[in-house]
Amino acid sequence: MTLTVVKPAAFLVALDVDGTLMDDAGAISAEVKSAVALAVAAGHLVTIASGRSLGAVLPVLAELGLSRGYAVCSNGGLTVRLDPELPGGFEIIDRVSFVPRTALLSLQKNIPGVCFAVEDANGDYLSTTPFQDPSFGREARTVDLADILDREVVRVVASSAQTSSEEFIAAVAAAELQDVAYFIGLGGWLDLAGIGVVEAREKGLLRAQADMAAPNVSKASGLETLRASLGVEHQQTVAVGDGLNDLEMLRWAARGVAMGQAEDEVKAVADEVTETVARDGVAVCPAQPALTREVHRINNRSMWRFKVYLIH
Repeated sequence: MTLTVVKPAAFLVALDVDGTLMDDAGAISAEVKSAVALAVAAGHLVTIASGRSLGAVLPVLAELGLSRGYAVCSNGGLTVRLDPELPGGFEIIDRVSFVPRTALLSLQKNIPGVCFAVEDANGDYLSTTPFQDPSFGREARTVDLADILDREVVRVVASSAQTSSEEFIAAVAAAELQDVAYFIGLGGWLDLAGIGVVEAREKGLLRAQADMAAPNVSKASGLETLRASLGVEHQQTVAVGDGLNDLEMLRWAARGVAMGQAEDEVKAVADEVTETVARDGVAVCPAQPALTREVHRINNRSMWRFKVYLIH
């Protein structure tokens, strides 16, 4: 494992994926891609911080052209170093696993028809019912519940087709999960034919699900471990996100920026609020003078000036 200590002037810029970089249709706009590229060109460490598992983060990194640097996956459960010279283009530098037995049995007792999908410590994806959650990025192999109870896992997703979102949320609360970190979000257990978020929402296929990690693990914990390892000062950290799983990350960053469509609870912990993802919020974050830096690029005989937001 190799860590590169970044230069003192460099910022660690943590960016969520869904609802931040990527819209509901699964698209990243040209404006957002340009903003990311300019931040990288300015020498800053742009780091994806996502609830997605590694298999679903890698295509995002490729689309953004991020072949070097770092990515925090599985809500902080897994961190990778990116380098095109490495096998597969990455190496795992941090993995936090846990045994889910107590949590799974408690949820099974409280939630009718609950199903589980896990990412284990070996990078395998397993589920107790045939399905493909897009956030895993790979097809999960169907197993019995007994096969995952005592397995070391990085991430667990729980969902039920037999309960409403309100019933599911209440049942998770009643389970009193104390041995895991978790948040409730909306997701769909979609088949391999694939269906977009917009269509899933229109068809009512999105429902509450619980996303679990090891105790005290979050995007913030993964980013803090990375920050300390790289020698980045805390005041040189920026984070942008929109979801409940971004709360800790926005609190952690010296400058936390919430997307315009984020829930009030998320906006409340942020230092600033930018535009919505539909209006390229990452590319047009609040343009205070202290957050703006001009970068000069020479293209043939022309010099173009770009403003890169999120950084000094």
